[in-house]
Amino acid sequence: MYSVETIALSRVFKRDGDRLVKALDNVSLAVRRGEIFGLLGPNGAGKTTLIRILATLLLPTSGEAYVEGYDVVREAGRVRELINVVSGGERSGYGIMTVRENLWYYTQLYGFSRREGWRRVDELVKLLGMEEFANVRLNRLSTGMIQKYNLARGLINDPRVLFLDEPTLGLDVEVARYIRGLIKRLIRDDPERTIFLTTHYMAEAEELCDRIAVIHRGRVVALGSPKELKALVSRQVVYKVEVKGLHNELEREIREAGLVSAVSLRSDIVSGVTVLRLVFRGEEEASRTIEWLVSKGYTILSASRAEPTLEDVFLKLVGARLVE
Repeated sequence: MYSVETIALSRVFKRDGDRLVKALDNVSLAVRRGEIFGLLGPNGAGKTTLIRILATLLLPTSGEAYVEGYDVVREAGRVRELINVVSGGERSGYGIMTVRENLWYYTQLYGFSRREGWRRVDELVKLLGMEEFANVRLNRLSTGMIQKYNLARGLINDPRVLFLDEPTLGLDVEVARYIRGLIKRLIRDDPERTIFLTTHYMAEAEELCDRIAVIHRGRVVALGSPKELKALVSRQVVYKVEVKGLHNELEREIREAGLVSAVSLRSDIVSGVTVLRLVFRGEEEASRTIEWLVSKGYTILSASRAEPTLEDVFLKLVGARLVE
């Protein structure tokens, strides 16, 4: 039995009068128990819609979805006993209450006794390293501490399946690293737990996830381990090219010229350099593109071959960079 499974799952929304938007289109996934499963996709791809259906917060238009063998529609109550959801940037709780008071409140919603509730709160405060902030009001916490609190709240019922929707969104480097370490520890300490993760960060997906599904316009366009996904572009040539000046229009020009399989662009305002990442079918195509850039008057500061990354896979499949 899979921990999470969807079969031809679809969800349609009505927008702007009678216009229909298909947020999910025939999505079929099977997530194994004990794995960290990642879902990558641009804004509007259907990531949050899928999590809301799996968490029994939204009904599907068609298809089936199961969590730990229970149907999310017909057996929603059983599903809710086994899951929890944490979203990046959320503030669930009462601002004038302390961290401990808020967490204890949630233990009561889950049916803990008074004594067991406080014991669980103290366990989670220690697990999240929040002893110094346990008696601080929620409305006085930093964004990083709020997200640690959110994770503690999400672990109160010791969920078999934990849904994390962009859990490190907007966090500084140190707190994000701490959160990633905790996610790995949750699986290491309980190999029967499953974590279903959405993220905008390629490096985060590669570091954490056993397998990743790439979703685009409501459809799963690729599925596999990070190594398997990178193999999709292993036969292609990837270059990193630095161009003097800020040229935000250059990505569009390269696409229109039909020079590459995929291209992404980042402009560094501080250094005044445009960094291109280019995926080619072969070295000849790469040489031709470099010559084209020079002929258009661009000053190339460096051009070097690079190892394929998940970002290159995403570029190839979706045709755009996953905004970070």
